[in-house]
Amino acid sequence: MLRTPVPAAELDALGVVTAYKNLKYVERDFRSIKADDLDLRPVFHRLEERVRAHVLICMLACYLTWHTRRAWAPLTFTDENRQSRTTPSPRPAAPPAAQAKASDQHDPDGQPYRSFRGLLEHLATLTRNQVRFTGTQVTVPMLTEPTSAQRQAFQLIGTAIPLTLK
Repeated sequence: MLRTPVPAAELDALGVVTAYKNLKYVERDFRSIKADDLDLRPVFHRLEERVRAHVLICMLACYLTWHTRRAWAPLTFTDENRQSRTTPSPRPAAPPAAQAKASDQHDPDGQPYRSFRGLLEHLATLTRNQVRFTGTQVTVPMLTEPTSAQRQAFQLIGTAIPLTLK
């Protein structure tokens, strides 16, 4: 049994159950920003203003993670055509497109699907190096050649791969 102070006119029984079940995503994203991906470690503040600022930064990181998960759904195992549920009963079988994505594990171009964390790790291999040629003191900045998945990830979030640091 779930209870809520929200009136039934604003949130029906299905909405209450859905909101409760969606807490797992909040917990996943909070774990992501605190430990796994963004590593916003616990910071012990004494001033209320600093505590509020830290919470704001964490929530902005959570919002950024939510947007990138949605944008990168074509590159990950995420079901892109998720249907809204009409009953709070156990989850129905995945649609055929989602089952095919999970079983094949490769997109139509042959590129592997990755988890969100796996995609972040793959993006981390895109590096900028300072190359110095033997016998000279001149250094040349060089960017590693991006893979097609790295190019597509940047296209999906609507930005170019940064060639220079600003």
